[in-house]
Amino acid sequence: MNGILDDLKNVFRKPDNALLRLIIINVIVFLGIEVLVTTLGFFRSAYANLIANLLRDQVLLPGQLGEFIFRPWTILSYAFGHAGLGHIFWNMLFLYWFGLIITEYLGSKRLISLYVLGALAGGLSFLMLNLITQRADVLIGASGAVYAVMVGAATLTPNYTFHLLFIGPVRIKYIAAVYIVLSYIGLRGLNTGGDLAHLAGALIGYMFIVQLKKGTDLGKWIHDFMEFVSNLFQRKPKMRVSYNKSKSKVTANTAYRNSTKSNGENMPGQDEIDAILDKISASGYESLTKEEKQKLFRASKS
Repeated sequence: MNGILDDLKNVFRKPDNALLRLIIINVIVFLGIEVLVTTLGFFRSAYANLIANLLRDQVLLPGQLGEFIFRPWTILSYAFGHAGLGHIFWNMLFLYWFGLIITEYLGSKRLISLYVLGALAGGLSFLMLNLITQRADVLIGASGAVYAVMVGAATLTPNYTFHLLFIGPVRIKYIAAVYIVLSYIGLRGLNTGGDLAHLAGALIGYMFIVQLKKGTDLGKWIHDFMEFVSNLFQRKPKMRVSYNKSKSKVTANTAYRNSTKSNGENMPGQDEIDAILDKISASGYESLTKEEKQKLFRASKS
């Protein structure tokens, strides 16, 4: 058990490892709930059933606004829970496939942004539908977030090709298009709220990449919030102040020049990034030069 915990700690300590972290969190939440509910089921009592239902309620998103007000965290937590083994398997498989593309081209931070924004968009659209139609459905699953990642990847690199079993090479823009059409058709079925969440996630994924190419990062507030929370739990080193009158001016000027030089050389401009992204869309990632790849990587860190 200690070995498993150590492995999990190492995963979360590694930088730029958001894709694996998201998958692990989903798996832990799913298995944790299922194990606890199964254990409670052995008692075969009304009290145990009540606890099991309360446990699920803390994760899934209720359709009734009155219930949601008392569980506002479910606007995001529902995207880390799943209704069954097949549900989580396909969601995590698609998250892995398309998440690799987003991570490779844009970095881990923007993968998290897409996931969170897709979950929020899916949850809000679901609440609005239930408010209008007075339905009493519940929403659970990462599909809205996964659709955001999938469509984001297809918008960024539409000609990227997957080699599918029994089918052969297929460009991801066609895969995304098929799933969007299926979700749209599903609006008239029994899972209207779920399919609407899929479409909302897909829309935010498209908008995210379009705005990013224009220089606007829709997920910046997510990065800032995560950094704020992270800083709360980090020990701040003790500050040591030293002053040397004879060298202070020289040191300050030198630091300023070095900083200016570093920023000028290391951080590519938005026009450069746009040109690189356009080149990826037209010819694929492999067409980039080593310098262009390094610029894209540095930009993803900013």
